Amino acid sequence: MNAKAPAALYRRFNTLLIANRGEIACRVIRTARAMGLRTVAVYSEADADAVHVAMADDAVLLGPARARDSYLNVDRIIEAAKKTGAEAVHPGYGFLSENADFARRCAAEGIVFVGPTAEMMEAMGSKSGSKALMEKAGVPLVPGYHGEAQDEKTLADAASKIGYPVLAKASAGGGGRGMRIVRSADELAASIVSAKREALAAFGDDRMLIEKFVQNPRHIEVQIIGDSHGNLISLFERECTLQRRHQKVIEEAPSPTLNAAQRDAVCAAARKAAGAVNYVGAGTIEFVSDGKETFFIEMNTRLQVEHPVTELITGVDLVELQLRVAFGEKLPLAQDQVTLNGHAIEARVYAENPNKNFMPSVGRIRTWHTPEEVDGLRIDAGYAEGKTVSPNYDAMLAKVIAWAPTRDLAISRLNRGLQETDVRGIITNIPFLSALITHPDVRANTIDTGFIERELAKLTPAEGQLTDLELAAAVGSILQSERAAAGADVNSPWRAGAGWAAVAARRRRFLFRQADGTERKVSMRYGQGPSTLAIDGRVLAFASSASTRGGIDIVLDGVKHHVTGLLDGHEVYVRTRNGRFEVHWVDPFGTEDEEQAGADRVVAPLPGTVVALLVEEGAEVEKGAAILTLEVMKMEQTLRAPFAGTVKALKCKVGDIVAEGVELAEIEPKA
Repeated sequence: MNAKAPAALYRRFNTLLIANRGEIACRVIRTARAMGLRTVAVYSEADADAVHVAMADDAVLLGPARARDSYLNVDRIIEAAKKTGAEAVHPGYGFLSENADFARRCAAEGIVFVGPTAEMMEAMGSKSGSKALMEKAGVPLVPGYHGEAQDEKTLADAASKIGYPVLAKASAGGGGRGMRIVRSADELAASIVSAKREALAAFGDDRMLIEKFVQNPRHIEVQIIGDSHGNLISLFERECTLQRRHQKVIEEAPSPTLNAAQRDAVCAAARKAAGAVNYVGAGTIEFVSDGKETFFIEMNTRLQVEHPVTELITGVDLVELQLRVAFGEKLPLAQDQVTLNGHAIEARVYAENPNKNFMPSVGRIRTWHTPEEVDGLRIDAGYAEGKTVSPNYDAMLAKVIAWAPTRDLAISRLNRGLQETDVRGIITNIPFLSALITHPDVRANTIDTGFIERELAKLTPAEGQLTDLELAAAVGSILQSERAAAGADVNSPWRAGAGWAAVAARRRRFLFRQADGTERKVSMRYGQGPSTLAIDGRVLAFASSASTRGGIDIVLDGVKHHVTGLLDGHEVYVRTRNGRFEVHWVDPFGTEDEEQAGADRVVAPLPGTVVALLVEEGAEVEKGAAILTLEVMKMEQTLRAPFAGTVKALKCKVGDIVAEGVELAEIEPKA
């Protein structure tokens, strides 16, 4: 067992530098300021206008957009701390949060690192090293190979001995990067090459371990925190079984899978694991369960993305505890004082398109609306209206979290929070999240970590056809935009509900086109007397006005509806009780440019780095054949042939940084 951390490493400070960005930087700043601390933000050139920069008392530019030149640049972060008088650094999660060299450098410079010591990180941060330590401590492990030898034969022999399927994953890091499920010996070599490349890019370390892949697994993790006086507590468990590509999507606490006895056992195992290194700071012990047994898989020596669900069921501010431990204080509560109240569930909102294999979405956020944080709802966000989502970093925008006395009610509250969140200008996974948490199997907790992949088609349905309500909302959105453009003159007749005519009734026609090419016509009669909409031969009484709740109030055929409607050029977005819809308002004067880029080229869908060329020039390929691999937002995307033909030219090489829309390969169609 390691010796206790030297007391000199933890002491009172007044200024805190947050070595991170986005949602977690904002989260830390809120608690730090509430505790009376002065805060310092750091940022890259891409984040000059970011929310966390504006929130902090001071901010320091680190360098160019690439993480290695900014958020991963230890020298510049240390320099920023010295320049601003910051006596402590909070690393957040990701970036340098589990970098032992960074923690060691902070200590050498006399800066308090809000987290464990470098030695604790090294003991628990390595998946292979921590497994050896846990085995010695008597914590149950998944069968696997955790050795230092990394040659192909050693890894292949280990996989064969363990028995397929196996999981090949990076020894360092997390978040699903550098991880591959391998179902046969034939797949192993290619999977390891790809996983190593991804791990090296994400963590600077390509060492791998091989584990038995647990079939139909559930992901259980326990929140722990220790102080420098030898006190250590657990704060119950979370379940993070709903994952995509090994990346958590939905997290909840407590686990709906465990009974009281199982909860006590897994929390005791977590305390035993952390106690093996006299752990100081917040951390998470992760387990995998096959429904009968629970196995240790790794420890994250940092604050987790999903920490809010633990905060909501315990009433404990984990960031505050982190800072108090960093002050050198004793934990303010003992294990028997940690109580569990109700149920909490969290959804991660990402800038990505679920209908296009979750391709990251970048650009300027034109609309950012989240519901009020009442009735158990909490929003942790790192973006706002007008801010830009960069391709250089993780695509998470925010977390929507809900608490309630019961799991079922918490799910309903979370769904309401998601339904009332509107982010425009980029594509998000919000509709996917709503479909996921309301799925009957999720409600019933009959899931495993492969659930999303199996149910993906049902969770990402094509947009439905417009009903009368959506068409009326689209018309109302256009009218509302025109009223706003008419100015602030409240006496202007043009600000009337559905239009105004000085003499007699008038007609106005609208043509809307959906993404699938379907066109719908609406005729509005307005002027003297009530307005009406004619839709498919039906005539419906109609009125629209700005709502005191925000959005638009639509009265259609005698029923009042509260809807959200936004007009951007000729693109109309509406959210009604039936869901979210996007339609194109066809220019009534026919001046629009309808030209669209063809889908017959291999082009970069987003800015990224070419990491592998999978064919050679002159190769014959079938439709869908893999052409090259592009790394976008730290995730690999394989670009495929749009049709069968011959690779006429490869217009890039490995290592090239390419812009969105750049043609990367030319394929000549098969005659």
